[in-house]
Amino acid sequence: MNHILVVDDEAEIRASLEEILKEEGYAVTTAATAEEALTLLRDAAYDVLLLDIWLPDRDGLEVLSETQNLGIESRPEVIVISGHANIATAVKATKLGAFDFLEKPLLLERTLIVVKNAIDARQLHNDNLEFRRQFASGQQISGESVAAKAIRQQIALMAPTNGRVLIYGESGAGKEVIARAIHAESQRRDRVFVELNCAAIPEDFIEAELFGYRNSAVSGGPAEKRGTFERANGGTLFLDEVGDMSLKTQARVLRVLDEQSFVPIGATQPLQVDVRVIAATNKNIEEEIAKGNFREDLFYRLNVIPFYVPPLRDRHQDIPVLVEEFLRAFGREYGRPRIEITREALDTLMQYQWPGNVRELRNIIERVLILNPQARRIEKKHLPVLVQRTARRPDEFESLQHAREAYEREFILRKIEESNGNMSRAADALGLERSHLYRKMKTLGISIRE
Repeated sequence: MNHILVVDDEAEIRASLEEILKEEGYAVTTAATAEEALTLLRDAAYDVLLLDIWLPDRDGLEVLSETQNLGIESRPEVIVISGHANIATAVKATKLGAFDFLEKPLLLERTLIVVKNAIDARQLHNDNLEFRRQFASGQQISGESVAAKAIRQQIALMAPTNGRVLIYGESGAGKEVIARAIHAESQRRDRVFVELNCAAIPEDFIEAELFGYRNSAVSGGPAEKRGTFERANGGTLFLDEVGDMSLKTQARVLRVLDEQSFVPIGATQPLQVDVRVIAATNKNIEEEIAKGNFREDLFYRLNVIPFYVPPLRDRHQDIPVLVEEFLRAFGREYGRPRIEITREALDTLMQYQWPGNVRELRNIIERVLILNPQARRIEKKHLPVLVQRTARRPDEFESLQHAREAYEREFILRKIEESNGNMSRAADALGLERSHLYRKMKTLGISIRE
């Protein structure tokens, strides 16, 4: 539901506009003074501001000017209204950012047309913001491995449809990139792509994020909030880590998928939406269903088109392409000239097993560039010690025992590194007593200094 703020010192006009606009399905808030209006604008987001020029405490054009200081997502489309209209005032209002100008007495039909046009302009503005965000992260599927080619073929096949997609894969494997690529090649490519990480939102706030709220239904926030389903109307909604969603929230999402409508928290009227849902998870959903953690009926709604993203260790052939892509991207971001990577360094990266997948590779390339600002060429010595240590081929080990010890050694070193050298936390992560960890380190030749 679009929200309109009416600012006029005449009570009859405020009441009349409120009644008419509510009949058209808009949410309406009114204010009689400039200061009251500015307070409301700072506290909540409005789609349209109907603003009288003649206000008792300040010039309405000053209010119009101050709206330009609001955040780009909070700035409403402003329609200036006045009973003392002249060309100079209209021109000044337009220069200050007004969408349109209405003369008093207001004509009902003209007013509703201008309001609708302003609403459409506001929606287009929001769509463009989301669209720019969508392409900021990129959505190209890089690589020449068999797996990368299969991914591109699968995207080309499923993207033009409206079928829901459930993307499976380990953390960092590129599930979000796949979702964005599907949207970019879909019939909804010119509409918004909205993302929500279900694992990152506390349980108490997840429903407000998904469905939004009205009438200050959520304490501590603005008066109203558009949820992700409403923001994604006409486009694509990406629910990342959907396996972490609670059963209660799953029930509401299931209903939205079935009915394509929902009621925001605190509202009374349902909203109709047209949203293509793409979900992703790093969990085995069928196991979660067996444990009672995930609704089977929701699984069938989401799993219309299953999509598996292989881990990076299963497509090492793509690493040179990805490394070159990340070097170019971070080189531009940090204002660095073209940076090369030596064959030895690249071989080291290709031998590493990448438990953190593409995200880990991307982070390592960024880290190397940040820590070596003068380097024009990335060498093996620039790579993290952990990558250098674990980049060994199976044929380098003399026996199964040596291979097992090498694995244990590197696994322990990784947990110590992840714990920032805190031995108690590392022991907990390994499931060992601290004294047992020290004995194990001594047996494997791991020094405290290392």
